[in-house]
Amino acid sequence: MLMSRLFGRTLREDPTGATTASHGLMLRAGMIHQLGAGIYSHLPLAFRAMDRIESIVAEEMDRVDGQQVALPVVHPADVWKQSGRWHSVGPEMARFTDREGHDMVLAMTHEEVVADIARQHVHSYRDLPFMIYQIHTKFRDEPRSRAGLIRVREFVMKDAYSCHTSEADLAEFYERMKEAYVRIYRRCGLEALVVRSSTGMMGGSGAHEFMLVTPAGEDTILVCASCGEAANREVATCRAPDADGAKMADLEEVATPNQTTIEGVAGFLGVESRETLKAVFYTVDDEVVFVAIRGDLEVNEAKLQGVLGTAELMASTEAELRGAGLVPGYASPVGVEGLRVVADRSVAAARNLVGGANREGFHLRNVNLGRDFQAEVADIGLVRTGDACPDCGEPLHEARGIEMGNIFQLGTGYAEKLGATYLDQDGQQQALIMASYGIGIGRLFACVVERHHDEHGIVFPMSVSPYDVQIVQLGDKEEIETAAADLQAGLVAQGLAVLRDDRKESAGVKFNDADLLGTTMRATVSNRGLKNGEIEIKLRGDREATTVPVAAAAERIAALRTELLAAIDPERPLWDAAGEVAAGAADGEAEG
Repeated sequence: MLMSRLFGRTLREDPTGATTASHGLMLRAGMIHQLGAGIYSHLPLAFRAMDRIESIVAEEMDRVDGQQVALPVVHPADVWKQSGRWHSVGPEMARFTDREGHDMVLAMTHEEVVADIARQHVHSYRDLPFMIYQIHTKFRDEPRSRAGLIRVREFVMKDAYSCHTSEADLAEFYERMKEAYVRIYRRCGLEALVVRSSTGMMGGSGAHEFMLVTPAGEDTILVCASCGEAANREVATCRAPDADGAKMADLEEVATPNQTTIEGVAGFLGVESRETLKAVFYTVDDEVVFVAIRGDLEVNEAKLQGVLGTAELMASTEAELRGAGLVPGYASPVGVEGLRVVADRSVAAARNLVGGANREGFHLRNVNLGRDFQAEVADIGLVRTGDACPDCGEPLHEARGIEMGNIFQLGTGYAEKLGATYLDQDGQQQALIMASYGIGIGRLFACVVERHHDEHGIVFPMSVSPYDVQIVQLGDKEEIETAAADLQAGLVAQGLAVLRDDRKESAGVKFNDADLLGTTMRATVSNRGLKNGEIEIKLRGDREATTVPVAAAAERIAALRTELLAAIDPERPLWDAAGEVAAGAADGEAEG
């Protein structure tokens, strides 16, 4: 490809609105074009890089016996109604009505579709296990599209689905998929931190995310340097607090005029915030739920959703609180009737907390769970840096990350609801056990750029570089044009993808654009070099260039490409990411 014909233009400065390094660099390099919020066109350079990523993903899915399919983008709502997700999934599901008035769905995921396929095509245990996958367009109406290709509404995704006869078989294949994902990321030049995560709208018994650890990440991860425990904050746990052995004191009502916050009450009464009881309220199915947690802690809403069995939490309004017999700012679980009360385990372990009196201008001293009020006790607290690891007790540390992929153990839920069954070896009908596995191709591409760039532009790993080599020809003399064209032809003959900068631009412009585009290898054809019978070769990430004879240049560049690809070792043991990340986080905390 000649650069004079390459569609897309480069920019010198980050466009307004770029929020991450990858977003700004892709726009500057002319790789993407925004049509609307979270909706992007992938221009030639991005398309080529993503095509290489897709090839890596497909190879690794085939390696674990995956079979590629193409599933429909438009679904009749019936299958979603059968699974229950038509009602439980929120506005991120794109719904519409066809010309005959039937409810339809734009695909955001395909568990229901796969269960429907299995219902028709799986009859016996002999048909199991299997895994099918696709690389296809999906749509989710994201409420906060951001960061270029990191969070979008329309996207290309590799989604895979496996079906099994036993939990043991699923567990074995689930580990194979973990390893396949790690190989994919490594082949793309990335290391992934594998963390426990929420099952969210997918449901099931367990899930893991693969995180790129970066300050630009939108997720918070809690990691332990000692034992390697790692979890998304949504599901992170810590050791339960030790029970306070103090004797329960008598309830005492005290005046607290105009003190409606934890900070205000604690300061007014001369106590620590950890000695108070915080009241938080949510309305679920038109009923107010009273949530009690120690005053210095925050509610983890993802955990609370699991306890309440709801996909959505809405903060209760003042009118709803008063309608439930509660006084906003002074609400108390003591004496409350007819409300569901959920208390964090921190409240169960504490003694003699300060809580509301449910009377304007008054609080209660010495509130104790079990004596003064009853509640469901659960782990609903948000884990913080310094909390004790649930496994080894050492301090947990925070890090930021971008989710690059996820995997879910779904169990039998979808199969039972859609009637996907098989006959086992005893002739008994059983529900399929399912799992699903996702990687966003565009997001993975963005993660590559987020990790591999410098102050001049992108630094592509060879495996995903849109072109293998960029030829920069300096000057407009015929012999330079001829030498550059001959080099291009020689490289193409050896199977390399070549971008040749034949534009009538200055050397500075050409080198700046080459750095911005990030092609892994650069070959410079110049008048000075040709006088010496040489062509200059430089790797994008290196400071120094080397020279080779003109006649040997194509062969040397092809060999270098082979060397760079061979240097990737996707088979090495899992990166001890948790330990490294936690150690780095601890150092940062100490410096801060």
